[in-house]
Amino acid sequence: MKVLKCEKKEKNTVYLEIEVDSAVFEQAVAKAYIKNAAKFSIPGFRKGHAPRKLIEKMYGAGVFYDDAVNIICPDAYNEAVSEQGIEVVDRPTVDIVKIGAGENFVFSATVTVKPEVKLGKYKGVSAKKGIVKVSKAEIDVELDKLRTDNARIITFEEGAPENGDTVTLDYEGSVDGVAFDGGKGENFELKLGSGTFIPGFEEQLVGKTVGEETDVKVTFPEEYHSKELAGKEAVFKCVIHKFTRSELPEMDDEFAKDVSEFDTMEALRADIEKKQKENKKKQVEAEFENAVIDAALETMEADIPECMIEQQTDSSIQNFAYRIQSQGMPFEQYLQYTGMTIEKLREQFREQSEKNVKAGLLLEEVAKAENISVTDEDIAAEQALMAEQYSIDAEKVKELFEANAESLKADIRTKKTVKFLVDNAKSARSAKKEEKEKEEN
Repeated sequence: MKVLKCEKKEKNTVYLEIEVDSAVFEQAVAKAYIKNAAKFSIPGFRKGHAPRKLIEKMYGAGVFYDDAVNIICPDAYNEAVSEQGIEVVDRPTVDIVKIGAGENFVFSATVTVKPEVKLGKYKGVSAKKGIVKVSKAEIDVELDKLRTDNARIITFEEGAPENGDTVTLDYEGSVDGVAFDGGKGENFELKLGSGTFIPGFEEQLVGKTVGEETDVKVTFPEEYHSKELAGKEAVFKCVIHKFTRSELPEMDDEFAKDVSEFDTMEALRADIEKKQKENKKKQVEAEFENAVIDAALETMEADIPECMIEQQTDSSIQNFAYRIQSQGMPFEQYLQYTGMTIEKLREQFREQSEKNVKAGLLLEEVAKAENISVTDEDIAAEQALMAEQYSIDAEKVKELFEANAESLKADIRTKKTVKFLVDNAKSARSAKKEEKEKEEN
């Protein structure tokens, strides 16, 4: 393999022209013949046993070239990219420059690469830092959650549900008397007042008797994802089989004993306050980290390739879909119930995706500028942290590191770079204090 040209074009594009020796190309053609020989039927020869020269004579000298190119290009391209030190961010566009028997094979690859990044001010940036404070109302909210989680669930097989009850029902929807796809459900659990279904649906089930057939009339939103249903009036025939209601316990010392290791509500409240302060401290630190990165991004210059933003958006949507599905709802069903589409999700995620890409480039460039590297001590510390956090055996953690060494090292380097930025940053409050001290002096 020989790189004949490596030219940088506009908008983070690099043009490569790569030459492969004729002998290497001939080997690829021979492999393509072996792979495809069985596809040819030549009179006088068993299928798959016709000589290559005869096949080439009948079907053309280049009959095996396409497969030969597919065999040879990936390795030659990867070798060229590595040799030139190019950081590609998208698949290349490949074109044949020269091909033929006895000739060196030449092809071109046009590929998008990481943009050049010009760092602005990143050391000593000022960013707002929050205060770690827990209010009485926040503690009450947490206690209410505990109370709800420990509620006694009462099942009713007769009577009528109230708002907040969870009903088990069958439903079948129709528009102008015609049933539509996705409009039918059996033994579906729905919490009234949750806003899970189309606006107006849940309210009409409040007060309906168990076993009674009820017609629920709704209008699909104009922006509903299914154009066939958007803006249409629909009727859902519903039957409630049963419903459940939560009976909340009293908030007293007995409650504290039941839900915790503490004997009194006072001790339980104190523990909740302590944990919330710890969580808020982590939250404040995370928000400060983001604010520091945002401040550094303000003066960074980089022409971000569109493909990098698109790839990040794809990843964000995949992660979002995984979270939805992990909660027990198929992603397609979530889209249907919420009237959301993939296109709308892409619009929602795009701004954050672009910011994430820029932040990633910033941290990479800062790490290079400050010679931030990953040491054996860093790896050992990260392994110990993972073992503790996930209760995994230390040897198992080492195996995971070995299998994903480069990715995990990159994560550690990113953490160290973020810490470097934060350690060298000033909170907005401290910056004001410094200004005041200068004025006094």
